[in-house]
Amino acid sequence: MLYRRFGRTNLQMPVFSCGGMRYQFKWQDVKLEEIPQDNQENLKAVIHRAFDLGINHIETARGYGTSEMQLGRILPTFPREKLIVQTKVSPVADAKEFRKTFEKSLSYLNLDYVDLLGLHGINNAEFLDYSLGEGGCLEVAKELQKAGKVRFIGFSTHAPLEIILQAINTNEFDYINLHWYYINQWNWSAIEAANKLDMGVFIISPSNKGGLLYQPSEKLVKLCYPLSPMVFNDLFCLSHPQVNTLSIGAAKPSDFDEHLKTLELLDKADEILPPIIERLENAAIEVLGEDWVKSWDQNLPSWEETPGQINIKYVLWLLNLALAYDMVEYGKMRYNLLGNGNHWFPGNQADKLDELDLRGCLVNSPHAEKIPQMLAKANAMLKGKDVKRLSQS
Repeated sequence: MLYRRFGRTNLQMPVFSCGGMRYQFKWQDVKLEEIPQDNQENLKAVIHRAFDLGINHIETARGYGTSEMQLGRILPTFPREKLIVQTKVSPVADAKEFRKTFEKSLSYLNLDYVDLLGLHGINNAEFLDYSLGEGGCLEVAKELQKAGKVRFIGFSTHAPLEIILQAINTNEFDYINLHWYYINQWNWSAIEAANKLDMGVFIISPSNKGGLLYQPSEKLVKLCYPLSPMVFNDLFCLSHPQVNTLSIGAAKPSDFDEHLKTLELLDKADEILPPIIERLENAAIEVLGEDWVKSWDQNLPSWEETPGQINIKYVLWLLNLALAYDMVEYGKMRYNLLGNGNHWFPGNQADKLDELDLRGCLVNSPHAEKIPQMLAKANAMLKGKDVKRLSQS
């Protein structure tokens, strides 16, 4: 395993982390005795496999149902000083409730302290205020830190870039968990801002949210050759030293195997990546046209400013991926979350275009005439049964 300094925490962080949202029994709390033995044994095997590989960062959250409770039966069997344990608790209006929720997490984990506590889901201005306001959740987190129950404090986010930058630039956090990978590089300036303040950088779900790369389209496989799409994406992310670690949401012990192929390639990333990236870029231009590829997202309105609250940028992005790389299943999964994912996934689908006039909000876009047609195409291609976030299932 390779390790990178995790910003100001000075923790030696493995470049792959063991994310805890795919191996648990349920997304809701249950009694310990209700957890099937085979599920618990599988989780145990995942953690032992991770540790054997040198992946000693175990990441979970109070919002991951039985994950913490199940980890609490495993983690105390390891030397505590060799583990980096992260949990996350969502900020709420009542900071006392935040403290109570954290104490439940710590109790479930069966630990005296966690190395990393993330404020989970600073996704908009409201949750930023819950975190940073006077007497808010960050104050409670710092009290827990003084009490020795937390070593370092960070936050996770699915927010628009401006909210992420606001949170980073407070300089109140030691690290950040955010989305950034080949198909979605919008948050790069947030990573740069975090680096300037010596914050650790953890990439959320690069293989799932980064494109369902464990079930890639045939076209994507060909474009990424000689690498698998998963290894290409890992290598792309880790070729940037500003990135410290990528989350592997392992559901079974063998889920680490493909990722491990990345490690021996890191020294050759400058040779391996450019031809693959060029093929990917050319494939998008061939299907979508160079003008669209280079400027489709210029001067788009936010979903709040759009009639019907359509998340135009996100819908067009999913359409681009579906058309350029045949990433239709990924597009369907993400598109049908719109309107159902609350602050984790804001804005709506483009399924009511006939009732809306988008001309006013698109006046500054170089593609104002084309975008309504593209939105209609996206809805026709991607619309399916409404999808809920896993934690809502």
